[in-house]
Amino acid sequence: MKIIISPAKKMEECDDLFEAEGAPEYLEQTRLLLHRLQSMSEEELGRLFKANERITHENFLRFSSMNPEQARTPALLSYVGIQYQYMAPKLFSYSQWEYAKEHLRILSGFYGILKPETPVTPYRLEMQARLSVNGAKNLYDFWGQRLYNSIRREEPEQGVIVNLASEEYSRAVRPYLEPGMRWVDCVFGSVKDGKIKVKATEAKMARGEMVRFMAERKVSDAEELKEFSGLGFSYDKERSSGDCLVFLAG
Repeated sequence: MKIIISPAKKMEECDDLFEAEGAPEYLEQTRLLLHRLQSMSEEELGRLFKANERITHENFLRFSSMNPEQARTPALLSYVGIQYQYMAPKLFSYSQWEYAKEHLRILSGFYGILKPETPVTPYRLEMQARLSVNGAKNLYDFWGQRLYNSIRREEPEQGVIVNLASEEYSRAVRPYLEPGMRWVDCVFGSVKDGKIKVKATEAKMARGEMVRFMAERKVSDAEELKEFSGLGFSYDKERSSGDCLVFLAG
């Protein structure tokens, strides 16, 4: 079983809790992206990021002096978004960290795919950014099937991918799914006027709680996900299907 999650825009450096190990699997591709980003002016980066001047300038400086080989922060500890706040990986026990190392994978526009312990450096590059590089018109084309291939190499036949990533990132993997690989979506929402409504912030919170739940329980079978009850969510059998687990609040 592999769990996929999105990265977060905000990042920090933290190298004193769990040890960083190894290197990004697609470091060569990351270097290509870095070279392309370093060739862009601050104004061009601002248009690419669709961010304010402060964020643009901060990342312009980051890219101008970046050396991926000098990264020290384990990937799972580097992101500071809502999902990560509710996952709280900095509070993981040793066994929870080991579970995450085996099962959890972070999708990234800059690094492609990351294990929790892989050292990274702060960056900004969303998967949906319209960056043409090395003949590819955007990052989905640039990464192609690599992210799925990385998961497939680790998963045996009849493997399972639990999708706790946003659509922006999950679409970098899902189109390449092969027969025999099961894809399980987790939907977190509430019912309004007879329809399921998903609020982005609440969904991010629940995804983080779900990762923590899985690490605490050492979940190895998708059926166990149905026991999740964090943040007042509970599994709704009637609205779920075999590959889409629906959790409703309240």
